[in-house]
Amino acid sequence: MDAPEVRYAKSGNVHVAYQTVGSGPVDLVLVRTTISHLEVLWEEPSMARFLRDLASFSRLILFDKRGTGLSDRHVGVPTLEDRIDDIRAVLDAVGSDQAVLFGTADGAPMTALFAATYPARTSGLILWGGSRAGSGPPTIPGRPLENSRRLSCARTNAIGGAIPTSTVSPPSWRRAGSATQSFVDGVSG
Repeated sequence: MDAPEVRYAKSGNVHVAYQTVGSGPVDLVLVRTTISHLEVLWEEPSMARFLRDLASFSRLILFDKRGTGLSDRHVGVPTLEDRIDDIRAVLDAVGSDQAVLFGTADGAPMTALFAATYPARTSGLILWGGSRAGSGPPTIPGRPLENSRRLSCARTNAIGGAIPTSTVSPPSWRRAGSATQSFVDGVSG
């Protein structure tokens, strides 16, 4: 698959680059780590496969955070509030009233703050590899994770209910040995 068309949303005075791919029944916003470039993402085969998997059951919404990739570069040091406004601007630009937010690494606190600030626009929250206070391994209540996994993940909506596994587990992930299915199994309990 070639990289989808890059478009731009206006967030204050900043242009935020974004892409959409897929046409599933749920909007899924992937909020990646600080290092991002929308066109380069699609050049790495395993990342492109992961993105196609996500787009197989959703309308996947990707964006470069302000100051990175194809978004405006010289923007100073953005606050977390600036960054969540970028998510809102991208959702507005694509016409999404509500989305599942999937935050990885430093995208996890962004998505958590967005969900707390805009609960009506957040239908689900997935946090993967985000940092948390404390030095011990992350846990899911009643189910400690091994230290080696160091995976901090939650499947909850803004009010605290569970997202159905079918929402985050497309058929291609259910193949035996799929690393993505292992991830989903790990958070499904």
